[in-house]
Amino acid sequence: MPCPGPAVCQGQVTAGPGGAMTDEAGVITGDLTVRTARLADHRVSVTVQYTGAEERYTLTGSPTAVPADGLETFHTAVLAAIALGAEAVVPQ
Repeated sequence: MPCPGPAVCQGQVTAGPGGAMTDEAGVITGDLTVRTARLADHRVSVTVQYTGAEERYTLTGSPTAVPADGLETFHTAVLAAIALGAEAVVPQ
């Protein structure tokens, strides 16, 4: 059975004041690349990295269940949360 919609969404965002909270590095700020990927177990993984860097960090709250409204909509919500900052985590 094919996977509905995209398997991976990726985009850039500048973190708002207070940045984004990661499991490995704590709060990160600045220009970030966000990758939201569908996992085989019906969950999604959200990672962030400084744009242009190689190392990725897990956004706190990831992985989480695939939302009913799909991966693209969820990815857009993640980008919006990080743009607001305030130690952003995976939206619920």
